[in-house]
Amino acid sequence: GTVALLRAHTQGGWLRRELLAVEADAAILMGQLVWDASQRRDHAGARAHYQRAAQAARHLGHPAVESLATLRTCYLALYGENQPHTGLALAGRASELAGTASPVLAGLAALHAAEAHARLGQGDDCDVRLTEAEDHLGKITTDDAAYQLVTPAHYGRLAGSCYLSLGRHDQAEQVLTTTARQIRPTSKSRAIVLGNLALARLQQHDLDGAATAAHEAIDVLELTWGGGGLSIVFSAARQMKPWVRTPAVSDVRERLLSLIAAH
Repeated sequence: GTVALLRAHTQGGWLRRELLAVEADAAILMGQLVWDASQRRDHAGARAHYQRAAQAARHLGHPAVESLATLRTCYLALYGENQPHTGLALAGRASELAGTASPVLAGLAALHAAEAHARLGQGDDCDVRLTEAEDHLGKITTDDAAYQLVTPAHYGRLAGSCYLSLGRHDQAEQVLTTTARQIRPTSKSRAIVLGNLALARLQQHDLDGAATAAHEAIDVLELTWGGGGLSIVFSAARQMKPWVRTPAVSDVRERLLSLIAAH
């Protein structure tokens, strides 16, 4: 708000552009904060911030910043509102904006387009997007403005989620098991990977393996309280309900109850 007020009372073109850049960055950060703090429930509040960031980026002529704001909006559609068609369109737009300027953003957009295709049951399209993402991410250099947004485990996390959605449970387990080892123990994304790993093992009737992955995910959630991981682990716990009298499953459900009570 302060930046917008300063910009409204500034005459110089150079200073106005600098203020627009600050406004875009601040709005993207606020969108992330609003969504995280609301446990991924305040979609409208986060979307308003991302739209503001995209508008500022368009005024500046910075397609990479607009691509990031659009990609963050895609996350709302995919992971908050469960609207894969909308998420797919937004991922496509983010990819167009990224162009060749940012292989990181182009790769991330392709990964999330792949996940949208997977949720729609479009396996061949998903595979094409995963290959596209791998190609983009293989071209990353430290000069990329979005370099800090991607990690070595990023591809495996999204690919594993795609395979899970497509019912390729064995393939999902292999990718997610490897990816979980690559992520630092206190990362929010590790809870997501482990939650999906629990789901993949459940689909293969590996109850003990699923419970082990769920316990590891809860270890992370106790430190991070990440909304994405929490949602997936609760989904795994619901799918374990038929075996509620089994000690391994009972322990998972007890820990989840304790986790909720603690917060």
